[in-house]
Amino acid sequence: MNIRSLTRGDGVVIGAAVLLFIASFLQLYSASGYDLDITGWENLGLGFGAYLGGVIGGALIVVNRLLPQPRKVAGLDLGTVGAAFTILAAWTLFWTLVDVPEGGSAAAGLILGFIAALVLAAGAIASPLVPALQAPLLPAPSPAAPQPYGGQPQGGYGYPGAQQPQPGQPYGGQPQPGQPFGGQPQQPQPQAPAADFSPFWFAVPVARPLFAEDGSPTPIAELAPGTWYLAVEQRGPALVAQTQDGRRGVLQDTSGIQRG
Repeated sequence: MNIRSLTRGDGVVIGAAVLLFIASFLQLYSASGYDLDITGWENLGLGFGAYLGGVIGGALIVVNRLLPQPRKVAGLDLGTVGAAFTILAAWTLFWTLVDVPEGGSAAAGLILGFIAALVLAAGAIASPLVPALQAPLLPAPSPAAPQPYGGQPQGGYGYPGAQQPQPGQPYGGQPQPGQPFGGQPQQPQPQAPAADFSPFWFAVPVARPLFAEDGSPTPIAELAPGTWYLAVEQRGPALVAQTQDGRRGVLQDTSGIQRG
């Protein structure tokens, strides 16, 4: 699981789920002249069906985001199931708020619970649709200090990099200054790409899938924020990237990447 794959929308979901759980322990109703100490857990249908159901829905959404690959329940995406739970919780609490017993009024537990459930459902639905909510919740870490062009990003993939190709060096291992003419690199290098492209290190702002070079629609890996990857070739707007374990694939979405 990679916590840096969480988005701002997931942050809204987490906050609303915590608020909903707290509201379940607060007083549901109040009546003049009566001391009604009734919480959401006095009614198991309301406690488990609305309050806890909404919290579970939020947890499913967040867990689905943290997993490397989406999971399915009965053929449905785990995040979709979680969103359905949050909508059901908001729907139940709305009618509970409308149908307050005669002579009483809604108290903090019911009002706060409905607001939290409404925000929870809205966050679950809007997160995949609103670009502002798709931004990473935690920013990707940048190198500790600016690196000269051709320098190795500190702490990134391949560090300390004694045997790794350096950014700014053609990906075929050319002789370095001070190396005898005709000297060979210590390790064989992959075939160099086009002459006008030099490999470089990069990091993604949010988790993005890496697809096979043969065009298969199934991702072979997921690039995570906060990790440096090596771009070894450019194919139109896409990049051929190499992961830490040596796998190569096509990164189709290169928007917002951070170059090392």
